[in-house]
Amino acid sequence: MILALAVPARAEPLPVREVAKGVYLYQGAHGEATAENHGGIANIGFVVGDASVAVIDSGGSAHQGRRLHEAIRQVTDLPIRYVINTHVHPDHIFGNAAFLADEPDFVGHAKLPRAVAARGAYYLEGLKQRLGSASEGSEVVPPSLTVAERLDLDLGDRVLRLTAHRTAHTDHDLSVYDAVTGTLFAGDLLFRERVPVVDGSLKGWLNVMSELRAIEARRVVPGHGTPTADWPAALDRQESYLRLLRDEIRAVIRDGGTMEQAVASVAAAERDAWLLFDDYNPRNVVTAFTELEWE
Repeated sequence: MILALAVPARAEPLPVREVAKGVYLYQGAHGEATAENHGGIANIGFVVGDASVAVIDSGGSAHQGRRLHEAIRQVTDLPIRYVINTHVHPDHIFGNAAFLADEPDFVGHAKLPRAVAARGAYYLEGLKQRLGSASEGSEVVPPSLTVAERLDLDLGDRVLRLTAHRTAHTDHDLSVYDAVTGTLFAGDLLFRERVPVVDGSLKGWLNVMSELRAIEARRVVPGHGTPTADWPAALDRQESYLRLLRDEIRAVIRDGGTMEQAVASVAAAERDAWLLFDDYNPRNVVTAFTELEWE
């Protein structure tokens, strides 16, 4: 009797859309990572050149990464040469494992290896707890190519310009600019609709946003939220929130208030302006208070 070997079912392709010529995006859900969404809460995508493909953030689990891989193969058979991670957060990196067989360069900020070493195991354990069996195959894949300041990646008559930023959303944020279409992948340096998350430096983020405004992009893909051609005005809403966070925390500190008082009051006027506000604004206040109390 001949036994048939089991062939793993191919993943269903992610429903990506072409936001500019050769630039494809899957827009993540606004919410927390769950087994039902396989960690698919961040914007992820890919860019196709004449000779190769670059992935820009791979997703929140190996399953989502496999679906992204299938989406790429629906568009092109060109080799996947680069998998770029804009920063270490789980919703952006755990799809990396789905691309290991392609043997790409995994690309990140020069400080990303340190962040992966410090947080990777913890994030993976958290992923397993939240997703259960839906996290199967996910693993920590560190960068093999890092960017200290700037790096150009040529996909074949298509150059992606990678910029390593100073501490902002994290201490290792990377943005990606496609020179052909003028599309800026800002990673989590830009949140739209969902409240921004401060994991690095509030003051640093405000400074980096001033630098981002100088980029002559024709459209921007945020780390979370809807892409837009309204650039650099797309930064305005986020900047207003972060400035309010800074100014109201400074006022609490100046008046001798405590962190607990700040958590209860700071940026309360913004509650109706952002999704997931009550989940993340208190964390932002704690992070920013710690930074600002020693000015």
